Amino acid sequence: MSYIRNIYDEDSWEEAHGYPAGTKIKTLRDEDGAKTVLLKLPKGFRMESHAHMYNEQHLVLSGEYESSGEVFPFSTYRLIRAGDNHGPFTSKTGAVILVIWDPVK
Repeated sequence: MSYIRNIYDEDSWEEAHGYPAGTKIKTLRDEDGAKTVLLKLPKGFRMESHAHMYNEQHLVLSGEYESSGEVFPFSTYRLIRAGDNHGPFTSKTGAVILVIWDPVK
């Protein structure tokens, strides 16, 4: 099955529950434990450090964020391995990030 979504339109954005206020999420894929989303971080975003039981990939589509003292600007790709503690996350300017969570098999 194929999915086609416009990632730049303003449709299908929802409040991102479990994230700081003002964070929006657009789900592109959610199947068999794998998930692909767009996260829209507001200016002044801050989220504490955490870890996951799955690999997490980021592609910064606009803006930038900072994590563990490193800045991840527009066009940066980042792979965070399962179990790796990452964060805290902040964004002074706001950002849109493509996030892919894949279960470790």
